[in-house]
Amino acid sequence: MYQDKIVLCGANSYEEKFYMNPDFDNLPQHIKDELKIMCVLYVHDVGGILTLVFEENGELEFEVTSAEGDPMFDEIGSRLKIKEIQTDEKKQELLTQLQLYYKVFFLGEEIE
Repeated sequence: MYQDKIVLCGANSYEEKFYMNPDFDNLPQHIKDELKIMCVLYVHDVGGILTLVFEENGELEFEVTSAEGDPMFDEIGSRLKIKEIQTDEKKQELLTQLQLYYKVFFLGEEIE
């Protein structure tokens, strides 16, 4: 069923919108709220579009795009912000648990 990249959520600074994949509606509300805050703050700080995507192997990746020639998009700030998110202890735990959730419930992997 899930063999390609699957979008978990994303935020768009151009349209000022947040998107949560309905396939993940059964996540607890506080997790969805945390993802929304994280994504919206990211695009507010650096601009562009941030999408959190599960790769085929279940790894959660940050994908960033921006409009061509967007003078407001901060490419260096983008990399720094992602690094900050990935090294924050609480967010790191959230991202790791989301990967485990995806691997078990979407990919059908067994927990060891």
